[in-house]
Amino acid sequence: MKNITKIGLFLVCTFLFTACDQHVVEYDTTEIDLTTTAQFQIHNMVPLATGTANNINKIEVNDVLITNETFPLYPNNFIPYSATGGKFFTTESGLINLKLYKGAVDNLTLVYNEDIQLPVGKTSIIIHDFDKAPTITDYGVFPKIITENSGETTWIKFHNSLYETPGVPTTLKLQYQYQYTIDNETGDKSEWINVGNPVLFGEATEWEPVTVNKTIEVSSGYGRVDYRIRVIGDDGSDQGNLAIERSWGFVDYGDYWTGYVGSYRQHILSRYRVDNTSYYARVYQHTAL
Repeated sequence: MKNITKIGLFLVCTFLFTACDQHVVEYDTTEIDLTTTAQFQIHNMVPLATGTANNINKIEVNDVLITNETFPLYPNNFIPYSATGGKFFTTESGLINLKLYKGAVDNLTLVYNEDIQLPVGKTSIIIHDFDKAPTITDYGVFPKIITENSGETTWIKFHNSLYETPGVPTTLKLQYQYQYTIDNETGDKSEWINVGNPVLFGEATEWEPVTVNKTIEVSSGYGRVDYRIRVIGDDGSDQGNLAIERSWGFVDYGDYWTGYVGSYRQHILSRYRVDNTSYYARVYQHTAL
């Protein structure tokens, strides 16, 4: 009986080893030369209504297709998109040609055709007007904080892509600020804290730490974070809150997002500050990681 048991175990092990040998999982990958390769994401921040008519259903780099209607670029979104972020297109650094095609798959219209100088490394290409060159910002390296216990930091990169009116980029220097809840029971909040340094149109901050007071202690952690924008004068003085025009008049910009401990989010201010209440200025959040 013992011999039969041993033979059975031998046959089971042999089957398992054979099965492993026959089902090797391989991933189709290509190594890139980090000293010459440009890695980039494309953000579509042109003020347009959401809907299939305004989707970018074809993108070419140097006349080579990099995406189509299977993975379209939506208005106010970015590509390559991932819920967890961290994906990039790649090409050789230097001068490239970027083409975007909008509309129905069987009736595409070329809406963007620009030659762009792409540096080595990771960048964000922000398309803010189909008739203008994009702004290109350094994606940067994700900073990290090592803690013995629970973390309390999320990371924000703020982009200034604000237009005053259609075709007219803002000349305002803007300081992004945040405020977090100090005590979740009383609702007491912190003072307003700068998110990096003030930035002009086409500029972005670095990855800046933003404090999160978790609403649930035993969790990976999230909590409400409030944001506002201050206008900074040429002399460095604080000129007050950024005012944007709504259908009922001018209001101070203000918004809030759920901050997740350990996450990285790009906050892109875009659309129009005045004279276009259909596309009034607001911040869009794009997940980096």
